Amino acid sequence: MVSETYVKVSGALSQRARPKQEPVISTLDERDDPVLRQIQEIPDVKPVSGVTIPSAADEPEAVRQARIEARQWKELSVDYSELPGIYARLSKIKLTALVVTTAAAGYAMAPVPFDPITFTLATVGTGLSSCMANSINQYFEVPFDSNMNRTKNRPLVRGQISPLHAVSFALACGIPGVTLLTLAVNPLTGFLGALNIFLYTCCYTPLKRISITNTWVGSVVGAIPPIMGWTAATGALDPGALLLGAFLYSWQFPHFNALSWNLREDYSRGGYRMMSVTHPALCKRVALRHSVALIGLSTLGPVLDVTTWTFPLISLPINLYISYLAFRFYQRGERQSARKLFFCSLWHLPMLLLLALTCKKRRLAEEAGPTGSTDASIALHASSSS
Repeated sequence: MVSETYVKVSGALSQRARPKQEPVISTLDERDDPVLRQIQEIPDVKPVSGVTIPSAADEPEAVRQARIEARQWKELSVDYSELPGIYARLSKIKLTALVVTTAAAGYAMAPVPFDPITFTLATVGTGLSSCMANSINQYFEVPFDSNMNRTKNRPLVRGQISPLHAVSFALACGIPGVTLLTLAVNPLTGFLGALNIFLYTCCYTPLKRISITNTWVGSVVGAIPPIMGWTAATGALDPGALLLGAFLYSWQFPHFNALSWNLREDYSRGGYRMMSVTHPALCKRVALRHSVALIGLSTLGPVLDVTTWTFPLISLPINLYISYLAFRFYQRGERQSARKLFFCSLWHLPMLLLLALTCKKRRLAEEAGPTGSTDASIALHASSSS
């Protein structure tokens, strides 16, 4: 009886309602965050108007590009005391000085009497044309120059000058420069100046990111200034002018290939397709090939009646030395051999041009002088005899 009563009481107790167990709230549970509870208590508010603010993601690509371009071309505040230095860097003043020097050498090598006025006009026009070409080159290469240690401090990359200002400066140099060469010197020299600007800005500059042929095109650009100097003096494309251009053309390969060899990482970051980056073996072979070619070109000087036979003899030591360094560079392909070849090229070119100038053939006026006086004396003697 007692056992039955115990079973009934136990069953009744088990059927009694149990209190609901509260869930365990973690310290990381979002529902326990007082900030979220306050946000949930904020009532929904409908906007007064249907105007919405577009986000940057909703902006069309064309509109975004136009906005960026407009910001790039806006006027910048420039310290006028810094403009001479900015213009000098924009013009690549050292490269422009080399261009003017080679043009002056071409003028001096021409077998005509020296005219200081024409010489000055030709050098000024050539320098202005070079300033335009270098400035436009930097304008096009701003996105790539910013990735290279060698060019990241250029004025356009640093924002020291606006693109509009740079292009205006380029036109202010190039238009008077080509006009001066065409009208004050001769049309042939003006055409060569305009052609060089086109080759440098429209062919060489874009090719640097497409093909290694940019080096050959750039060498043609460097070979034209001495030809311009010769045509400024003579008004004609003589074999002597082409020989001087060939000197500059071949010299640029050991010069630039050695320079670019130690800048391979920089050119690779900039996205430029240089021989030293994509074809290192070819880079070394071409440098050696054109260094040896300088010996043969020196021999052509007296053959083309530009210099005496003394020139190939006295230029042989420096040509052999640069060829030797190019061969070392070809064999080793190390930074030190490339550096030695590059620094040798810096003094080799002015020395070669100086030797050619000292060994040039006599001017046409000097050669015609004694002949003209002899002819005059013969004519005078014939008239007196009659």
